[in-house]
Amino acid sequence: MSPRNIGSQLLSENTPLILEGNSSLSIDSGFSVSVDDDKYDSTLHSSYPVDESYYQRNSKKHLFSKIMLVIMFSILLIYLGILLPDHVQISVSEQLRISENHKTVLVHEKDTITIMEPNGPYKLVERQEGLNFFNFYTFYDGPDSEGSAGYNTYVSKEKAQELGIVGVMNDSATNEEYVFMKSSPTDKGPRSSIRLEGIRRFDRGLFILDLRHMPDGPGVWPAFWLTDETNWPYNGEIDIVEGINFQSVAKTALHTSEDCSMFAHVPSYAKNGSWEWSTGLPDTFTGIPDYKTVKEADNCWEWAPHQWFNQGCVGVSTEPGTLGKPLNEKGGGLFALEWDPANRHIRSWVFTPHESAPENMLNALSTSGNEDANSRITPDTDSWGLPYAYFAVGNETGCSADHFKNISIVFNLAFCGTVAGNRFFEDCPSQAKNFNVSNYPIASCDAYIKSNPNSLDEAYWSIKGLYVYERETIPIQRNVTSNFN
Repeated sequence: MSPRNIGSQLLSENTPLILEGNSSLSIDSGFSVSVDDDKYDSTLHSSYPVDESYYQRNSKKHLFSKIMLVIMFSILLIYLGILLPDHVQISVSEQLRISENHKTVLVHEKDTITIMEPNGPYKLVERQEGLNFFNFYTFYDGPDSEGSAGYNTYVSKEKAQELGIVGVMNDSATNEEYVFMKSSPTDKGPRSSIRLEGIRRFDRGLFILDLRHMPDGPGVWPAFWLTDETNWPYNGEIDIVEGINFQSVAKTALHTSEDCSMFAHVPSYAKNGSWEWSTGLPDTFTGIPDYKTVKEADNCWEWAPHQWFNQGCVGVSTEPGTLGKPLNEKGGGLFALEWDPANRHIRSWVFTPHESAPENMLNALSTSGNEDANSRITPDTDSWGLPYAYFAVGNETGCSADHFKNISIVFNLAFCGTVAGNRFFEDCPSQAKNFNVSNYPIASCDAYIKSNPNSLDEAYWSIKGLYVYERETIPIQRNVTSNFN
């Protein structure tokens, strides 16, 4: 029997094999492991032919060579993890991580591979209600960030409780508990306010907010969002609920680093909302606003050309009354964001009043508190109808999945600043007229907030709960020679 050719590129003991793009892994009948990739265009092989003449010599040298061959052959088999011809297992790291799709390759069989992929049913991972709500967060204590520059100072949990601007209230009529968060005036002017930062970090998830009242009014800028400010914008930002002055239509905005565009990647049939428009940017040379150029805000990069700085890609609901005062008058609503990299999308829904939400969503929330997990209704987002916002994220899109990672939940209530303040003259003309400071919108907004107007009585959050789900990881079998797309 002639010696069998064993071909393989040996892997170092602590180095995982990473396959990217259109990579594929093939295993032939001669135990040859090869990696083909359109980026590298290479196949790695090493061959160990055995000279037949060695077996015909009757010297000590022949015996020594034969022993060495057996030892080398045994070591090679151990490294490759080959035990039987029909079972090949890469034992170097036990796992091949396909980070782009959040997949893990565990075991290689002769004809198939098993991939662990987060593409199963949704499972509840956080149920934030009542007094338990605040256990999922830390209270940021300090001034607003330079990027937002709000006319407020965030305070600790102890200070907030002392001021009475955070807590849980009970509705005697329904016997339901609601979390509330608001602000209080100060002698110096900037209001004492709340910013909650989530403890847990996420790389995917379904986030459902049962909102009963959101802050609204002139100079008011509340937000419920996902971010990693330490690594912004490289880990991404997703704004789920953001109110600015009197705005009354729901939006979802994504903010990222470079190379994240939705252009030509989101079909019109995937959503029932629209893109926000970008126009009126000052001419580079004259500074005169250009209203002739109009562009959809479908590029998420903070420096995207022909968009306002950090405008991001913004999906807008076509349903009126889905934000601010009109939303509050209907008793709030349900906001849902699905961040699903395995299925290559981020989607947003809003339902107001609550009764208009899909039956599956309502049943999932009403059973979320059941101690028996098997009795809880599983959210089925495909039964909820079209989302108002759809963002293509992942393989074969204009935005790779690694633009969003390791981000946490944030609730905050800011005033004026770089957004609500800059829009104060445009959005709040009557208030701006009475509190005009040198025709400067931000200073005028600050002056209005400092006066502690009655309108700020409506600047509070009332939340029934936030429910966070993640898809379960399930095994999926693929052909060995198939691509990991």
